[in-house]
Amino acid sequence: MKLIQKRFLKGIREFEIVDDAINVRIRTLFNKEKSTVSLTTLNPEPVVNRQYLEFHGRGKNEPLVSLFLDNPSPEEFNAFVETLKQRVLEEYGASGGIDGSHPAGLGGNVHHEPPEGDTSVQIRLRGNAEFVNVARIEDAIRMLETYLAAEDIKPFLSALEALKAEPENEARLAQVVSAFNDLGPLQGAVLTYAPYISILLSDDPFQ
Repeated sequence: MKLIQKRFLKGIREFEIVDDAINVRIRTLFNKEKSTVSLTTLNPEPVVNRQYLEFHGRGKNEPLVSLFLDNPSPEEFNAFVETLKQRVLEEYGASGGIDGSHPAGLGGNVHHEPPEGDTSVQIRLRGNAEFVNVARIEDAIRMLETYLAAEDIKPFLSALEALKAEPENEARLAQVVSAFNDLGPLQGAVLTYAPYISILLSDDPFQ
């Protein structure tokens, strides 16, 4: 499976899952990079870092694979990420690690159980209502309803629905921020399956 991402001034990033590895090619105006990362070395739970979704190494706090969020489209991006996560689990299980045979995606139990030690963060409103993208909020809601237990995040989903209906209303954005802060350890799961939330609540939504 292959994913090609293009971003102005950031160049082109190409990711291809081949057997037990992922090939990464990065091309910018002045540089070209090529690397191969073994799937068994990756942590299957990615981390949102502003405009990127990063797969870190197991036991390492540094990204080995870094993708642009929602690029080239939320649908293609999410499909690739879900496939990569499942392949990482499968390869790690095959190498003698955890059991990677459990199903992922729409056909399995996709309700997220946050890992022990998950910490939450408190977000403060920064007045970004004018930058709200209704289509991406709708996609975020769909992804969260698909991959998480809706009852666990019901107030947050309600806040997103209200913001979708009134995207220029600062009060609605404030409600989203408040509901996100109340998620506690579920914040990580929400950001994993709906990366646009990170952009929506970031200091600079254009990054």
